[in-house]
Amino acid sequence: MTDHYENVKVQHGQINPNGEEAEEEDDNEEQVPVSSPSVCASPDPIITTPGTDASTSSNVGKRNCKSGVKAVGDDENSSGNPNSNFPWPVVPPYTMKNFNSPGSGQQALKIKGLGRILQGESESNGNYPSKTIQASCKDGFGFSRRPVTVDSSKAKTSLKALKLCIKRLKWKEFPLGRRAPCDIYWHGVSFHDNENIVSGLVNKFPGMVEMLRKINLSRAMRTMQELFPEEYNFYPRSWILPEEYRQFSAQIRLLKEKDTTMNTTFIVKPDGGSQGDGIYLIRDPSDLKPMVGSQAKQAVVQEYIPKPLLIDKLKFDIRLYVLIKSLEPLEIYIAKEGLTRFCTEPYEEPSQKNLSHVFMHLTNYSLNVHSGNFVHSDSQSTGSKRTLSSVLYRLAAKGVDIKWVWSDIIALVIKTSIAVVPELKVYYQADIPPGKPGPTCFQILGFDILLTKNLKPVLLEVNASPSMRIEHEQEVAPGVFEYVPSPVDKEVKVDVIRDTLRLMDPLNKDSTPSPQLKAGEFEHGEEIPVDSESQGRSPDENLPSLCLKQVYPKYSKEFNYLRLVERITALFIRFLGVKDNMRLGPTAFRTFIRTCKLNNSNFTMASVDVLYINITRRRSCAIPDSREAGMGLQAFVEAFFYLAGRRFKFLVLKEQVVSLLSLCEAQLGPPSSVEDRRSLSCSRALPRAARTQTLCLPDAQSSSPATQRRATSHDYRLHQKLKPRTLRTNVEN
Repeated sequence: MTDHYENVKVQHGQINPNGEEAEEEDDNEEQVPVSSPSVCASPDPIITTPGTDASTSSNVGKRNCKSGVKAVGDDENSSGNPNSNFPWPVVPPYTMKNFNSPGSGQQALKIKGLGRILQGESESNGNYPSKTIQASCKDGFGFSRRPVTVDSSKAKTSLKALKLCIKRLKWKEFPLGRRAPCDIYWHGVSFHDNENIVSGLVNKFPGMVEMLRKINLSRAMRTMQELFPEEYNFYPRSWILPEEYRQFSAQIRLLKEKDTTMNTTFIVKPDGGSQGDGIYLIRDPSDLKPMVGSQAKQAVVQEYIPKPLLIDKLKFDIRLYVLIKSLEPLEIYIAKEGLTRFCTEPYEEPSQKNLSHVFMHLTNYSLNVHSGNFVHSDSQSTGSKRTLSSVLYRLAAKGVDIKWVWSDIIALVIKTSIAVVPELKVYYQADIPPGKPGPTCFQILGFDILLTKNLKPVLLEVNASPSMRIEHEQEVAPGVFEYVPSPVDKEVKVDVIRDTLRLMDPLNKDSTPSPQLKAGEFEHGEEIPVDSESQGRSPDENLPSLCLKQVYPKYSKEFNYLRLVERITALFIRFLGVKDNMRLGPTAFRTFIRTCKLNNSNFTMASVDVLYINITRRRSCAIPDSREAGMGLQAFVEAFFYLAGRRFKFLVLKEQVVSLLSLCEAQLGPPSSVEDRRSLSCSRALPRAARTQTLCLPDAQSSSPATQRRATSHDYRLHQKLKPRTLRTNVEN
């Protein structure tokens, strides 16, 4: 590693604290196992809100600067100067000022709202007021505060990194859990790793694992692409198998008829797959592998990106860590350091001969680690896994304006989060409904991003449980494998976990998360004020500045117009009732139509019933093993789009939806309380644990007691009254 690059790390406050970790203190409390480039000046903050097209992205390296600050590579002596400034891509090109550091003559940069950075002694940049907590664990009044308690019994693969962070913060770990509540519970996979938490903070959101499965993510992104096609062009065109196989085949056939030379490649990803398992490439729909079993039938097929950006002739992707600190209000932080994972075989554009070369086309670490060409390196800038900063440094040295690339990545993260938040809110109110005690949630997500040849970021997928392991498996003797430390992983992941804990510190009043998700209480367009000058001051002088940078609500003004589906979700939750369910019954849907006065002589309540049955039956039958009856959020959004199109025929979809939302919100008035919603909604949907009815089930078992009880309910009689002959009639009738 060059001296120049070492200096860059010092400037960014990225180096881990020196010195050995203190020995863990004796735990006297009872522990019991739990039961379950160039820097451009601008007068205002600039961030890319619409999607970057190819023509714009291809010219990012040609944008000229007028601030008088030299870009990396512009100074012929910069590569040998240990004090040269590297424009670290913490933020996009926001307002900057040039000034000289007193006494040193060294040039530095001032980024508006973020304090002084890019100097040898960088100031803190998180959200801890300096007088809140002192390094001696005393508050601003001199009183000692108790250490934060962390239950790590479910941490799994992130346990080693978590232990290092707890020691560094001088908090108290309970590796076996304890009877008394802890301040923070660190789960390994899911919110439901421990079912008995009624207070504190949990590092998982309910439903995040389900929401980020490939099919659900594709559905959410497709909804946003219908509303905002230009803003969401960073997600490849996708089809859901098997329900959209005919549509996929027909579209590809038409494209090939128009252009006989077309050789588009597609990548098939199993819905429940992970670590690259089951992924393969095809050139034609006929190349799809036979599907056996209900789970194997669920998959997403996407357009393959044939021209990725290459480094050392190798394809690579970016693993970026994103913290969702809160859903209501929405708070998003991005880690300024990430990982880049490289393929282990030189890249060639897909052809029929090399489609099966996984080490050439797939960047998954879990696949390439088994290649004979995989290089485990202690250096952050070489090997098959490198830090993001080392890659961006190389791009900057070639004249690429990485701040513009970084601004596109920030926009991608915010837009993707806005797409998945609506359904997360539904899961949240189902697991922790209003009035029920429960924890506050936060979560670290892993965004996998590919840069195209013209430097446009493309979203590959989002991981709900990214690996936070800081060691890798290595053959230390013939046939003997052991886990050995991975310096690159430790450099990135320990900082992310440590600073996540610092941001979520429950004993620091300034970092306590805002109350989340009282159902029906959605504030749209409200920008949360942020004290930028107080961000980043560490409670411990020995701790570096935060590696996590807030991007939302900081840039809420640029992106709030995208949050239309959240307003639809507010209507959906309002008519769910007070039970811990996630689906509307037919009566609740009728109540929504009547309350918002959407029915008329041309759209009777009979047509409303047919619309409900058509949408719910089609969606439930598309999932062979579905056991949940009723209208989920995605089905409700589809119905809402249909109603908006009927009501406002001569507008584009986005304007139709906005107009119908305004109409419904005006009819409903302010959100109702829990008691009011109990009388407003008549939904009789069963709790999720007891739901077994499926709209696709035949009536063969009508003699069973359970079926007889269902037959007496209003919902069941309504389903029986609507015969198949009626379902085939036009919804317009």
